[in-house]
Amino acid sequence: MSARSVAPLLLLAVATLAPAASWNDDSHYVSLGPRNGYYIVRPGSRLFRQLGLYEAPVIDTADPLRHGYGADALAFRFNRSGVLIAPPTYIAQASPYDFYKRRIGSLAQGRATVHDVEAFFGRGHSRADRPDGFMWYYALPVYNPFEDWGGGRR
Repeated sequence: MSARSVAPLLLLAVATLAPAASWNDDSHYVSLGPRNGYYIVRPGSRLFRQLGLYEAPVIDTADPLRHGYGADALAFRFNRSGVLIAPPTYIAQASPYDFYKRRIGSLAQGRATVHDVEAFFGRGHSRADRPDGFMWYYALPVYNPFEDWGGGRR
């Protein structure tokens, strides 16, 4: 068997082993200074798993039963005293909104508290306990018209 005939098979084997999300995963950290910054994370990405965001109230807009409606999420990790101990995270399916990026970027790690987060986003959050503290998640309703196949159109 020649090298030319093996190359396509090798490429096919590698492609099937690579996770699908890795092809378009642009999850990253945005630094705004020594204590300010935030993560932009895609649901299910490697960074999503590394940060342990499993309880995030993300709803996929591509779900055919939701007709383009879904939810992104904000995640905040606090210690037991209610102080922010990790950069906030914006879990976004598409482009994140500047409104939320500006607000989470203003929260300083080690200084911001539960009260600061509630002042920006209110009390509508879910909580997940951690050994060193807890996580707060806020669901952000989103609509993607390209995923809306309903309404009887054909």
